[in-house]
Amino acid sequence: MTKIIECVPNFSEGSDLALVDDIVSAIKTAKILDVHSDADHNRSVVTILGEPAAVSQAAFDLTQRAMQLLDIREHKGEHPFIGVVDVVPFVPVAGCSMLGVCKLAHDFGKKLSEELALPVYFYGEAAKKKNRKELPDVRRGGYASLEQEIDKPERKPDLGSNLHPTAGAVAVGVRDFLIAYNINLNTRDLDIAKSIAKNIREKSGGLKGVRALGIDLMSKGITQVSINLTDHRMTSLKKVFDEVIKWAKEYKVDLVNSEIVGMLPKDAVFSGMNDYLKLNVVPKTLM
Repeated sequence: MTKIIECVPNFSEGSDLALVDDIVSAIKTAKILDVHSDADHNRSVVTILGEPAAVSQAAFDLTQRAMQLLDIREHKGEHPFIGVVDVVPFVPVAGCSMLGVCKLAHDFGKKLSEELALPVYFYGEAAKKKNRKELPDVRRGGYASLEQEIDKPERKPDLGSNLHPTAGAVAVGVRDFLIAYNINLNTRDLDIAKSIAKNIREKSGGLKGVRALGIDLMSKGITQVSINLTDHRMTSLKKVFDEVIKWAKEYKVDLVNSEIVGMLPKDAVFSGMNDYLKLNVVPKTLM
């Protein structure tokens, strides 16, 4: 069986689309399935697919190009970040074990560290420390916090020692399929979006496998509940949407629409989904 993996690099530029195109054009060895850029998040999410070595090379080439063009010291955006290429997750798709993809991720991180002098944190199934299993724990406080705390034993990178002067750091991980899902609210009150996010996230006693943040979409004059759904089999998109609707009614705000960022596993799709979720764009599906 041919081995196939997915990789979803996130980099810290979502406003200058010419710059985004330049960075994405560095990918030559793997298939680009989707590119999603957001100006308020100031972030782009690229989904690539192919054989393991080809995908690893593609992720390396994208990282190298992003480091040449971006400066993390100048970056401003609503989404948490620790570097110009903030996170590089690898996902086994076919013919690969989680263990095998972890080895690829560790080799990839080593190459970033040795050839690009980029400090690396391993997370997810690739984590080498228990307290780095969850990405939010790795990225706690963002770049500004990491800049102040990187010398502390608990914040030292797994590879490298100091932040790269212009590229910051990167989190490299291995995980199962994750659905990035945003729900836009017709309110300027960021506290409402933050409160709904807190109410639905697992860490605060909400839905299993849900991480969520309240974000200000200044360019649109609205706010957003930005969600990562780590296990759609445990908690469906419909369940997440219904829960946000419930809390939105509680706070007397309306939903504008919602969006899927990147690819959607086919087994997460349900009949009438686009209308039910008020999706602004029909999502692309994978597998």
